[in-house]
Amino acid sequence: MSTTHVVRPAGAGHETLYVLLLCLIILMVAGTVVALHGETQEVTAVPSHQLDARRDLSAAEQGIYADLRVTLDEIQLLQQEQSALPTPAQLAEEGFAPFAQDASSVSRGNHRWQLLAPSAYLGLSQAPATSGSLLMRVHGGEPDIWLNRQANLAAPSDLTDQALIAAGWQQVVAQFDAGVTRQHRH
Repeated sequence: MSTTHVVRPAGAGHETLYVLLLCLIILMVAGTVVALHGETQEVTAVPSHQLDARRDLSAAEQGIYADLRVTLDEIQLLQQEQSALPTPAQLAEEGFAPFAQDASSVSRGNHRWQLLAPSAYLGLSQAPATSGSLLMRVHGGEPDIWLNRQANLAAPSDLTDQALIAAGWQQVVAQFDAGVTRQHRH
């Protein structure tokens, strides 16, 4: 004789309630941990004669700035070999950006580079709306890069900080703070 047992399905209401309560507890714990470990980010303002390389430059200017910083090592090596700074033509011939005339340099402002005595490179922008003119003073291990967004700019005769500031040049500085990559400028 066979017996048939009828098993009714358990209600899903209780299981769903337990899963939702568990999710709520996990979210509350995670929120509390984040709130307790959160750090305040203070962004230091730069003086009016300076620009932050990551916040205040256009994409084209950032690209040229990065190229100048990288090329400085090569400039210093060539300077040691030749006992003089290499000319922009020599750097262009070697293919060093931003001195080389290629599609990238044209799209970034088509700068005309020249060597200023005693130790500075000036790139006059042919498209100031895209990128300003840049000046890199070569002394020591770190480049000293300045930007001027004026059109029809002439080469400065005095390369001291005060003279450059008076002529409208702004020094480009790199600030390293954790919040720079989290900013969204709309």
